[in-house]
Amino acid sequence: MALAAAVLTAAVTLTPVGEGWAWGAPREELRWYLAGLDHPGTLVQLLGNLLLLAPLALAVHRLEGRVARPRVLVALALATAASIELLQLVLPLGRVVSPLDATLNATGAVLAVVVAEALATAARPGRRPARTARARAA
Repeated sequence: MALAAAVLTAAVTLTPVGEGWAWGAPREELRWYLAGLDHPGTLVQLLGNLLLLAPLALAVHRLEGRVARPRVLVALALATAASIELLQLVLPLGRVVSPLDATLNATGAVLAVVVAEALATAARPGRRPARTARARAA
């Protein structure tokens, strides 16, 4: 499953759409996102960047051992997102190289794993709700 997610991610991000590359200045891109949240195209771009690495992160998270540890997953998400942008820079794909995209990709991957863990914890049989400080004091 992780291999399929990696291949899909590569296909989505590393297929040519032109020649060369363009720089996506983080401040300008952030301004574009914030000013365009009411436009469908901007939302698609934002959600696409947040969800890009989510399938891969979830597939890797299911692996047993050291790879499934949170710190390792965060490091892998950051490394994968940065690698995608680096490859878009060095290959003549006609892509926009964007540090903000890499940040959104890694953030989405980490959030996907956090949500999956929370859902798995909530679904475990015999799970008892955490006691708050107020409940312990009573």
